[in-house]
Amino acid sequence: MQKEGDTTRQTGELIDGRYRILKKLGEGGMSVVYLAVNEKVNRYWAIKEVKKEGVKDFEIVRQGLLAEADLLKRLHHPNLPDIVDIIEGEETFLLVMDYIEGRQLENIVQEFGPQKQEDVVEWGKQLCDVLSYLHSQQPPIIYRDMKPSNIMLQADGRVMLIDFGTAREFKEMEKEDTTYLGTQGYAAPEQYGGCGQTDVRTDIYCLGVTLYYLLTGHNPAKQPYEIYPIRYWNVNLSSGIETIILKCTRKNPSDRYQSCEELKQDLFHYYDFDMEYRNVQKLRKVIFSCFAILTIAFGSLSFVFYKTEKDFRTDVYEDCLYEAQRAVEGQEYRQYYQMAITFNPQDSRGYKELLNTFLWIDNQGQNRIKGYAVCFFSKEEEEFIRKMLGVTGEEKKRNEEYLKACKKEYESFAYNLGLAYFYSYNGVGNKGAAQKWLKIAGEGKPSEELEQKDITRAQKLYKIASYYENLGVYHQGGNTEISYKDYWADLVEIAEDDRLRGANRSNMLLSYKELLSQMITCASEFRKAGVSETEMEEQLKEMEKSLSKMKIEESTINAAYEIEMKETLCENLLAAHRSVEAAFADGGVKNGGNTKADLSVSVP
Repeated sequence: MQKEGDTTRQTGELIDGRYRILKKLGEGGMSVVYLAVNEKVNRYWAIKEVKKEGVKDFEIVRQGLLAEADLLKRLHHPNLPDIVDIIEGEETFLLVMDYIEGRQLENIVQEFGPQKQEDVVEWGKQLCDVLSYLHSQQPPIIYRDMKPSNIMLQADGRVMLIDFGTAREFKEMEKEDTTYLGTQGYAAPEQYGGCGQTDVRTDIYCLGVTLYYLLTGHNPAKQPYEIYPIRYWNVNLSSGIETIILKCTRKNPSDRYQSCEELKQDLFHYYDFDMEYRNVQKLRKVIFSCFAILTIAFGSLSFVFYKTEKDFRTDVYEDCLYEAQRAVEGQEYRQYYQMAITFNPQDSRGYKELLNTFLWIDNQGQNRIKGYAVCFFSKEEEEFIRKMLGVTGEEKKRNEEYLKACKKEYESFAYNLGLAYFYSYNGVGNKGAAQKWLKIAGEGKPSEELEQKDITRAQKLYKIASYYENLGVYHQGGNTEISYKDYWADLVEIAEDDRLRGANRSNMLLSYKELLSQMITCASEFRKAGVSETEMEEQLKEMEKSLSKMKIEESTINAAYEIEMKETLCENLLAAHRSVEAAFADGGVKNGGNTKADLSVSVP
């Protein structure tokens, strides 16, 4: 590493015997950038200089520059400058790097206003490429300061990412960054100290805000300090690009694109997202369909038209499912699912995806009792499902009858709906409503749609659901039709099956919830039926042991639900212990002495 004294840089000055200063390119708060030429090879370079004088904590700045240089020396990409030399003196520090001839995108927007969306999309794809390259390093490099002033546009249309002063290597074991680094307005929420560790999704957020600025000309660091849908500023912009930018800039990193490759693919096909484009395609299909139908009406029916009409229905069905998945946050998904089911009532995917959306996705911002942040099947949602199983088209035949014709799909959907009723209806379950669907699933045969373990589970849950009509009801001869002893045995069997065969966490938690809930509310009835205190305490110990060992990956789709359910169950283990103790103290008087408990209450 060569030494150079601290001197004022003048035009024509020779640095290190190689680099002749031509002019000053720019100046920041603590650095100056010069254009220089190596006369021996006739090559132009940019020299970034930081002087010790006037710079607070120069040693920290120096270390930052060394880190930046060390990063760039290891990287070689068409959209990144190369570091070629480091010149360090007692009072100054210089980085010699590729000279990028072009203009900062920020200056271009300031002079010419918002840029053409085709150009912005092309720049976005290039930036995805370079970010993907950085993220692919071992360990991944997080840029953290994507903004228009750090992007240079060259004459050939290529963009270059400059200034690596805030980049860092991703440290997997760290929970959060120690300091805030980035540019206000462009920085992601997790870049603010104490809000989590920055990762690849941080760069995706910053890129999304950058694209927003380039398309609208509105700087998010200035009033109104918000990211609006881009068509708020210009209705002629693409709704597809709007959708992409909104996904990039979600506050929760798990709601953004999870990789730059995924983002790049959508940028390549943003027009597929355009509602206008898709509506035009649908209109063309409808017109063609009408032509086919008219032709058929005039006696020209043929295999060709039959196949075309069938393909048309399939295309519209797939389009509706696609739009439904994209429209969840806009609450328009129900009408798309209704259209899909109307076009093809025999395909169970429409019903299943609708139910899945109700249980796992469309639960944000609603009032939910503790333990049911998701996986909540409301009365309104249940009514809509029943509507979809009824008559939605012009024909008088119910959609459920069409679905029944595809037996395997019908049985699989029945299983999913039965579980939703049993465990999740209004947060506490509706066992009576679950019976019909669990019975259908329990009588099914194994298939790709419904495995044997699911059929067995449906049979056991159906048996438990049927108890609720007859539990504790006595014959004239004095014997009960169904005893709490039988009820206990079946509850325990399901919980133990899930525990021993390693059922998925959601199902295991639900079976634990059901058993724990009934131990809290019905401990006295179980005692009277002959279930011992030891048996109940053993089940509580097994649940406690299982829950303590259960590890939940926060990246999984059901993580929020599983974490909250696990916490709720752990909190209520003590309540269950007390209920069991009370049931066996003084003949169970402390438990209220009820002969028939309410079996539909949730865990408190």
